[in-house]
Amino acid sequence: MKFAVRFYTKTGNTKRLAEAIANELGVEALPLTSPITEPVDILFLGNSYYAFSIDPEVRNFVASLSKDKVGKIVNFGSAALLNSTYKKVKAEAEKVGIPMDEREFHCKGEFKMLHKGKPDADDMRAAAEFAASYFQCQNLQEG
Repeated sequence: MKFAVRFYTKTGNTKRLAEAIANELGVEALPLTSPITEPVDILFLGNSYYAFSIDPEVRNFVASLSKDKVGKIVNFGSAALLNSTYKKVKAEAEKVGIPMDEREFHCKGEFKMLHKGKPDADDMRAAAEFAASYFQCQNLQEG
């Protein structure tokens, strides 16, 4: 199974999660400015809410994806106030015919005075364990 990790961040929180996930998967975490050029089974896509929606860069990145190159998107991210961006990302993914995995990873993120130090070491470990679960699923399917 081939994985890719892409992220969009303004604060650095989602980048830190992306790096924990990518390290677990044995790939590099890259910003959205790095296109998906080779086929991947699963794209881990990191993002967050900005002004109560996903950033236009995330929307444009998903719109640029090809269902011939991306088998499935797994959403992950952090946020200080709002929760998951899953529904917003899924709506964009449906426009290009790429399915979203029903599982996602989300945790609190530091913003100004809120949630100081988040995501923390426990969040990074949880993100890595979340990514590892995809290897476990693959092994079960192959076994």
